[in-house]
Amino acid sequence: MLKWKAIGVSEGLARAKALVIQEEDLTVVKNTVTDVAAEQQRILAAVEKAKQQIQALCDEAKQNIGESEAEIFGAHLLMLSDPDFVEGMTDYVSDEKVCAEYACFVNCENFQAMFRAMDNEYMQARAADIGDISKRVLKNLKGIGDNALDTITEPCILIANDLTPSDTAKIGGKPVVGFITRIGGRTSHSAIMARSMGVPAVAGAGDRLDDIANGDELLLDGTTGEVIIQPDEETIAAFEQKKKSEDARRAMLAQFKEREGATSDGHRVVIEGNIGTPDDAVRVAELGGEGVGLFRSEFLFMDRSDLPSEEEQFAAYKKACQTMEGKPVIIRTLDIGGDKEVPALGLEKEQNPFLGYRAIRVCLNQTDLFMTQLRALLRAAKYGDLRIMFPMISSIEEIRNAKQVLRQAKDLLAAEGAAFNPDVKIGIMVEIPVAAVCADMLAKEVDFFSIGTNDLIQYSCAVDRINEKISYLYRPLHPGVLRLIRMTAKAANENGIEVGVCGEMAGTPGMAPVLCGLGVTNLSMSASAMLAAKADLAAHSFAECRELAEKLLAAASATEAEQIFAAWRA
Repeated sequence: MLKWKAIGVSEGLARAKALVIQEEDLTVVKNTVTDVAAEQQRILAAVEKAKQQIQALCDEAKQNIGESEAEIFGAHLLMLSDPDFVEGMTDYVSDEKVCAEYACFVNCENFQAMFRAMDNEYMQARAADIGDISKRVLKNLKGIGDNALDTITEPCILIANDLTPSDTAKIGGKPVVGFITRIGGRTSHSAIMARSMGVPAVAGAGDRLDDIANGDELLLDGTTGEVIIQPDEETIAAFEQKKKSEDARRAMLAQFKEREGATSDGHRVVIEGNIGTPDDAVRVAELGGEGVGLFRSEFLFMDRSDLPSEEEQFAAYKKACQTMEGKPVIIRTLDIGGDKEVPALGLEKEQNPFLGYRAIRVCLNQTDLFMTQLRALLRAAKYGDLRIMFPMISSIEEIRNAKQVLRQAKDLLAAEGAAFNPDVKIGIMVEIPVAAVCADMLAKEVDFFSIGTNDLIQYSCAVDRINEKISYLYRPLHPGVLRLIRMTAKAANENGIEVGVCGEMAGTPGMAPVLCGLGVTNLSMSASAMLAAKADLAAHSFAECRELAEKLLAAASATEAEQIFAAWRA
């Protein structure tokens, strides 16, 4: 038995035999040819077959994963239809009198080198897509048929160096109960798609992946990142007991799908879901979400070489509203910068991007970009309770300037005779400490607050939460952080507006009663955490929640607060 940990990228427990995805032998030999036309025809046939294969994958991904996740295949099809890409192969055969396989290999190398040389991280990352496409064409040329992913019939945990978008799309609808990859992390394509499909996954295993052989029995925890290889009977028994407990817990939580979020004595706390694409709203609705508390609209802008049009944005926002059937859908305007890049904007690298040119600062500077999004939001608001939220607000001036652009968008739509909702509610993210301190003044300008605890903790504690050396200083229960939350909630309560939390803190087990006690009225989190949050609230009265909050606020340190919280949870 061997046990190790990597990066948990998609929560859940899985037990199954390992299916090791071997790299096919795509070795290419430079052979000369005399029938140039025949080799060129082989290339065209392989490209055409690749198009058909990718279209089938795209259709499969739309059905099993979601339309937004299938968009990567549209880009692959465009590349295969690009004359420069295809002629790069056929012309090389003609010029060098070499076989189709070698021409495909050289063409891939040339295009990848071109993309990697570009001064744009997004375009550099597209070199991997060129490799994926070229590999498919080369396999067709070499007559390599279905791989292990195409023929899965038994439950398994996939083991691979990485899973390309093409690979991951094949998992949907098949008995894949989990996967482990050598490279990647939480933001890789495969991790994002795994979470969309609800498949437990671990990434970034590195050389430890070599410990796993095809057919090995594996235990996988996608939450902690733990992997156990060839477990003994005692470990299996403990794992199965853990899985039974988890299954029983999920069955118990199912009773909360149709219930509103509330304490045992009926004090309401609205439980909502965070989404990144309109398709994610389906899971929020299925799991009893009372709305979407955060639609991260920047995901519509990322991983693409162009900006989404007004019509494309309108369709996405409309779809989310229709999915939620009249329940609130809070859409955060473009929140880029920091660790989120939009290649099409070509923003300069900054030494301290989290404190730099990002979020509302970009939108107020590039008003054409902002105007396009606001127009789409206003139009989509005709189809549901859509609410607009501005991120990274630090002053009243920013709110007023953003509202001014919104008024201009309304005026333009009205002049055009377009259908839109002029009475959309407006809110702000409270994630900068000065916004929390001035919350009493900001509350008079908006209809709701949403506290972004990820950044609020990071900024107030002066700690980079992804820096492993100082991650121990990132303390959600730091009394100073809790006081900022209470200060914000108090200002919202006194001004009669809603105040939510949409950071990771909202979905942390046991934290819902704490935030309720601090005066928070709405909690938004990953869909999978919503039922547990409802259960946590239902187990306590509002008086108990307030008493807990007061004890935590009175703690002398984060350590003391954590001890109080742990004892309360025990």
